[in-house]
Amino acid sequence: MLGSIIASGLAAGAIYALVGVTYNTMFSTSRVMSFTAGQLAMLGGVFGSWFILKLGMPLIVGFLLTLVACAIIGMITEFVAVRPVLKSLDQHLYVLSTLALALMIQQVAAIKWGTEPQPFPKLVGLGSGVWDEKFWLPVVACALTIIGLEYLYRRTLIGHAFLAIAEDNFAARALGLPERNLRVASYALAGMIGGVAGFSGGELLLAFFANGALLNFYGFVPVALGGLGNNRGAIIGGLALGLFQQAANFLVGGIFSSVAVFALFIVVLLAAPQGLFGSAIARRV
Repeated sequence: MLGSIIASGLAAGAIYALVGVTYNTMFSTSRVMSFTAGQLAMLGGVFGSWFILKLGMPLIVGFLLTLVACAIIGMITEFVAVRPVLKSLDQHLYVLSTLALALMIQQVAAIKWGTEPQPFPKLVGLGSGVWDEKFWLPVVACALTIIGLEYLYRRTLIGHAFLAIAEDNFAARALGLPERNLRVASYALAGMIGGVAGFSGGELLLAFFANGALLNFYGFVPVALGGLGNNRGAIIGGLALGLFQQAANFLVGGIFSSVAVFALFIVVLLAAPQGLFGSAIARRV
């Protein structure tokens, strides 16, 4: 039983962590918390099932097309829900604009692919029991994604440009960096990360339109716990959340496990409003 709790907890936590990284990637270049992050992960599962099972495409082709489709949705998010808000004096309108787009994506997915959970194909066919691929695939995908992001940010010019925009977009713009293009690219990258989350977790969560709202919340918790913009904190927070949630499912079950997650979330934020791994924000007085 302990092994099952750990395996399912790490798998769910890895998915939550990737959604948290999706939030951070979009936030880093725009300072906007886009509530389409969970929908991007949902679409990763839905597109993967559609391309591979419905259309009969090979696994690699289906995976790549899923990433491309999610990247396009990410860019649409920037064009439709973020860019107009950044031009507004009241930039907190992103809460409404991104949430409205998230609801539209969810409804379109329900109309197009139905309101019942759809099966997701076996991807590798390795492992059984607690070593089943539905448990270890999200963890491996999370690890590879973080390694890839670290390489991108630390070893490539475009990664350095992303970091410059995230640090001070006004200074970066003054140096001639194309802020708008970099923001679009970051939203495309966030879309692909969300797609990886949904695709790797498809066997665990299935292809289901309602996963979007669920992942929006459970993906936001690691961001809040780990500190906004801190990918390493999001990973640790996501894995801890997954383990805590599965342990609560075993101990109290049903709706009470969600109550336990909410309680933990509130307690941590009361103790550390900036997150466990975030730094306090200096404020001019």
